[in-house]
Amino acid sequence: MKVIECVPNISEGRDRSVLDAVAAAVREVPGVELLDVDPGAETNRTVYTFVGAPEAVGEAAFRLAAAATRLIDMRVHSGAHARIGAVDVVPFVPVGGGATMDDCVALARVVGQRIAEELGVPVYLYERAASRPARQSLAEVRKGEYEGLAAKLADPEWAPDFGRAEFNPRSGATVVGARPFLIAYNVDLNTDDRKPAHDIALEIREQGRRARGPDGKFLKDAAGNDVMKPGRLPAVRAVGWTIPEFGRAQVSINLLDFAVTPPHAAFEAVREEARARGLRVTGSELVGLIPLDALLAAGRHYLAAQGRTPAVPEPDLVRAARLSLGLDDVKPFDPAGAVIEYRLAPRERGLRALSLVGFADELSRSTPAPGGGSVSALAGAMAGGLASMVAALTHGGADAAKRAALEELGTAAQALKDRLLVAIDDDSAAFDAIVAARRLPKATPGQQAEREAAILAATRRAIEVPLSVVEAAAELGALVERAAALGMAAAMSDVGVAAWCARTAAEGAALNVRINLPGLPDEAERAGWAARLATALDAARARCEAALAAVERGLD
Repeated sequence: MKVIECVPNISEGRDRSVLDAVAAAVREVPGVELLDVDPGAETNRTVYTFVGAPEAVGEAAFRLAAAATRLIDMRVHSGAHARIGAVDVVPFVPVGGGATMDDCVALARVVGQRIAEELGVPVYLYERAASRPARQSLAEVRKGEYEGLAAKLADPEWAPDFGRAEFNPRSGATVVGARPFLIAYNVDLNTDDRKPAHDIALEIREQGRRARGPDGKFLKDAAGNDVMKPGRLPAVRAVGWTIPEFGRAQVSINLLDFAVTPPHAAFEAVREEARARGLRVTGSELVGLIPLDALLAAGRHYLAAQGRTPAVPEPDLVRAARLSLGLDDVKPFDPAGAVIEYRLAPRERGLRALSLVGFADELSRSTPAPGGGSVSALAGAMAGGLASMVAALTHGGADAAKRAALEELGTAAQALKDRLLVAIDDDSAAFDAIVAARRLPKATPGQQAEREAAILAATRRAIEVPLSVVEAAAELGALVERAAALGMAAAMSDVGVAAWCARTAAEGAALNVRINLPGLPDEAERAGWAARLATALDAARARCEAALAAVERGLD
């Protein structure tokens, strides 16, 4: 599932009844998890953090805006933080599951238009969603703040992106946009002296430090502005401070775009700078949440640096990142609480979280689900696990070129394994949806139509899930065939078992597709599904047979 984060800031940080009502508006949206509510009395401002699928997050953002607009009156607002309206800023952030910046830009435009049209609040778009370069900077859009908004709206250059260019004295304006995820990350030093920590911060941050001339004086340009010496890391802000609670200094870092500078790159830069000053990094600390991709990238980096294959299960990559970055240095690091995707949907849940005994027991009961479809998906997952295992076992004794090929093989096998583990639950859920649809009332024509539509949708899902398993099995067959060519001779039996598991997944899932096809009333639609099945099944059979033939040759 695509996962998007929204971090709206409202202009109220003191009235708990308002804050609770706004939080309730978010919580009432299914599929959204409110992760944090951070009020500030001095700033008179509160930051909400929630995550979910794009459509659900968009709905929650609008409901938050509606509640805050109804409850906050900017005519009596005062606070230390810059602001332009009751709902000051609404950023959307891609955080996982394949969510992209384009998804967030599209969401910002949809939500921004709804706020303007349904709430009567002028809306500006900023950052990646900006309609023109001059509006990318939030500070530029907010310049003049609420008190200068009436004059700003009167300027044709500052007509809102959505809504009328009319001052709304109660609500002001709202700024909606899309931006990368900001990771708050601190690197710990073996000193309690702030000065070297801040010196390192100046060296690594993108802005850098003021440049000095040969005489040691700060340089100025022709306009009298400071000349800056750029820092090492793009998309990074940093300062140095001392934390008495921890008894050490830290380089406090904001990673503005972890795709540009990931946490492990910042960690290594601080290590180098610390070493040059006779200091040592003792570990690091994450403040708030982190996208899973950032930890996985760190895990791959450090395993590769150790000469080990990074094509390992996801928990192993997270553990490698945790150990290598020293994330437990100042306080315990719990991935279940710190990783956004795990907060929204724990990795181990449902059928796939059961023990082998538990799954076999559940399978053996008189309930029809889980059934053959879930078992087929499990067989495919086992094929992926075996293919990755063979690649990992062979990796250590291979040359550089072969290692790269084995890492590619192992990474692809891990991805398919994880996809098929999810399908174990998806198949069972698809069957349950058909049962639930058939139980819908049918006393009236309207109820009959609703029931038939629900049965049709559930039937399509019950076909799509096992068909995706057949298609994954075809991909697995190709990987297993490659494992037979690259893998060590001692692992040929494992390659063979992987091929049989992949073949079992394909044949078993195909039966589940076929048994559900008659539930589709349209003959042309049935034919389309059947053709797709035939293509995938033929490919899976051919590739698994080729892999088994290679295994037989290897065993002779």
